[in-house]
This record gives sequence, C-alpha cells and structure tokens, in this order.
Amino acid sequence: VYSWTILDQIFDAYAAAHVRPMVELGFMPKALSTHPDPYHIGWPLKPGEEEGWSFPPKDYKRWQELNRQVAAHMAERYGKETVSTWYWEVWNEPDGRYYWKGTQGDYNKLYDYAVAGVRQAIPNARVGGPATTGPGSGTQSKASEYLRAFLAHCTTNKCLATGGPIPLDFISFHVKGRPNVIDGHVQMGLDHELNNAADGFTIVRQFPKFQKLPIILSEADPEGCAACSARLYPPNAYRNGPLYASYTAAAMKGLQELADRAQVNLLGMLTWAFEFEGKPYFDGYRTLATNGVDKPVLNFFRMAGLMRGNRVAAVSNAAISLDGVLAHSVRQAPDIDTLATSANGEAAVLLWNYHDDDVAAPGAPVTVTIKSVPLPVHRVLLQQYRIDDQHSNAYTVWKEMGSPQNPTPEQYARLQAAGQLQLFGSPKWMTPEHGEIKLDVQLPRMGLSLLRVTWPAN
Repeated sequence: VYSWTILDQIFDAYAAAHVRPMVELGFMPKALSTHPDPYHIGWPLKPGEEEGWSFPPKDYKRWQELNRQVAAHMAERYGKETVSTWYWEVWNEPDGRYYWKGTQGDYNKLYDYAVAGVRQAIPNARVGGPATTGPGSGTQSKASEYLRAFLAHCTTNKCLATGGPIPLDFISFHVKGRPNVIDGHVQMGLDHELNNAADGFTIVRQFPKFQKLPIILSEADPEGCAACSARLYPPNAYRNGPLYASYTAAAMKGLQELADRAQVNLLGMLTWAFEFEGKPYFDGYRTLATNGVDKPVLNFFRMAGLMRGNRVAAVSNAAISLDGVLAHSVRQAPDIDTLATSANGEAAVLLWNYHDDDVAAPGAPVTVTIKSVPLPVHRVLLQQYRIDDQHSNAYTVWKEMGSPQNPTPEQYARLQAAGQLQLFGSPKWMTPEHGEIKLDVQLPRMGLSLLRVTWPAN
C-alpha cells in the first residue's frame, strides 16, 4: 500500500517555495525490513539497541519497486522535466553505527536496486551516494574505506539490479567539525571539517573515471548531532549566536579552496539543519530558526544568496592560510578573511572575523579595496549588511527580554523582526577613484559584513 499524504505535504511546500530538493532515499519501511521490531525506539539509543528501519530489505526487488513508485509519483505530480533536475541520494551514513545494519556489500546492492527503480521512472534522474560519514584517519578510517570501496564497486562491477553499468551522477559524503568546551567556553574545530573534506577529495582523485564528477557534501556542519540540545550538550551553544554564522563562512571558503587545490568538482555543501517542533526557544538544536524566529546563521545564507555571478579573487592580509587551518584550526590570531563575486552591474564582498574560541575580544579595523571589476566611472550604490551581537540577531534581543519561553505577541513580533538580515547604516552613493572603491569597516569578533555595490547594468 502506497500512501503519499505526508510526502505530498512536504514536497508541495518545496514546490511552493521554488526549492529544488535533494531527495534522500531512506529508510526501510517496516513491511520490508529484515528485522522489523522494534521499528523505532527514540533518541538517543542505548548500547545494543537497534531500530527496524536501519536494516536491509527482505526483498530487493520490492525495494526497487518502492523507489520506482516514489519517483514515478514525483514525476507525475511535479513533471519529469522538473524532477530530472533533483538529486537522488541513496541512504544516510551506511558506514555509521546507527543508520545501516547491513554489510558494505548489502549497501552496494541497496544502492543498485534503488537507482534502478528511480531510473525506471525518470530515465535521466541524477542519482548518487554513498553519503558516508567524514573521511579521515584513525577512528574515521572506516569511512574512508567505505567510500573507496563504494567507488570501486561503481567502477568495476555490474549493476546487481540490471546487469548493466552502475549509474553514478554525483558523489556524496559528510564533513564535520568538532566543538568542545574548553576553560568554560565553546571552542570550535574548523580543522576537523576541512580535513574530512581534504581526505574525501583525495579518495575521489584515486578514481580517474570520477575526478570530474560533481561532489556534494551532503552534511557540512560544525559537528554531528543535530538533535542534541545545548542544555544536554554544552558545546552546541554556538548554534544560537553569530559564531555559527562566521564559522560557516570560514568553512565555505576553506571547502572551496580545498576543491580548487584538489581539482575536483565541488557542486555544493548542505547544512544539515532540522525543525524541532514544540521545543523551547533557543534550546540549541541545529536549526536555522527557533519557533519561527530566524537565527543569525540563516542570515549568513541570506548574505550568500545576495552574492551573484562568479567568484573572483579576494585576498586578506589577516587571513589564516588554508594549510594553517588544516594544521592548527583558528586558535591563535583570528581569521579575518573574505569572499567576493562579480556580475553585470554588481559586485559583492563578504567579510568575517572568525575565531574558534567563543570569548569576548576586540573587533578589527578592516580597510576594503574593491578593484579589478568593471566599476563604472560614475557613482555606485553601496549597501552594507551586518551580522553581529547587535544586528541580524534575535538571540541577543531574546536574552535582553529575559529569555521568555512564552513571549507576548509584541515580543514575538520584535523577535521575528530582529531575526531578519539587517542593513548596517544607510545605503550610500560612492564615486570610484581610478577604478577603485575604498572604505573602512570595524568588524566585531564573530561578525560578518556583506558589502554590495550596484550600478546600472550594461
């Protein structure tokens, strides 16, 4: 029996918001599981507990048919042309201890039958995997071996479902940081996330057939447990304030630089955030909003969404080098760095002042020079957006209110307004001199500024 009620509500919301989803094909329905009981226990699991949705199917052909039915329903509801642009990922962290109770061979078979089902309904669907945990050495070596073995399977074997080549349109794996509480404050671990990515890119390069295949970091986050609140896991307190935003900016540039260095095709990185209904305000779950109030990290993504065109060269004499972050993270001087883009009639410069240690520290005076983009002779409009303790930050406002868990309608409206991306000062007109714009910015620790310059397009 196929019921689409819940899926339709989810994907109709995506369609209404013009979202192109990445579809994760998992987990195992109870009717198909080889170990159906107990099917769901609740988080966190105790040692020895196993859930029925994490086991292989008792019939792989029925698993294939389930995936065909899902894909066919989506194609009928939203159109084949639309769903052909979606990315279909098989399962989540099959190498981990929670999500897959089969062997690597079982996962390879699961993958083959899943993509065969999707491709039956959508012949040109973009399918991929294996969505493994962060590659690396030591305790993470299993993840590296798993990713390598999966790529070897796709390279040398025939599809177990069809007997033909194994479709693989993108490679996915996860990269995570490692925050801790040190001397009473949160200390992030940016180096861990970037080293995960570096090791994964190295593995992909070991397979010449796949070196140009798109890579999606389908979880790229400061740590691994989205469902762990800061009340129970104090290191996750970073999630409410601007630290999460500045960390994500630094991580985004580091991941792009690693991809440039490895000469791999990094298509994108996903923040693995959720909705947690009925939880206290600012409880420290990995969310982009809390009870409908947007967090600072969401405003970082709004900033990134305002950067259009192509990435262009941007350098900072106060940046920590990529090799420095890989070796030592950001534990001494702060990483004051930048990303920039240029398009017809506009340019954007993103600045951040990031440090692993969430402690009070002086801000930094930053002089910004925009040049080598086709600025007009006449004036341009400069807008500066800001995220810091006092801007685009509902968390600060909520604390100033006394941290209410039942805010009044007036308080709630104020929190929602404070959660929006805010301009820093008024927009102003500037006239380039000798093809350059120069301005000074005082950037607080953990703060971000987006400088957006626009002029009439050609």
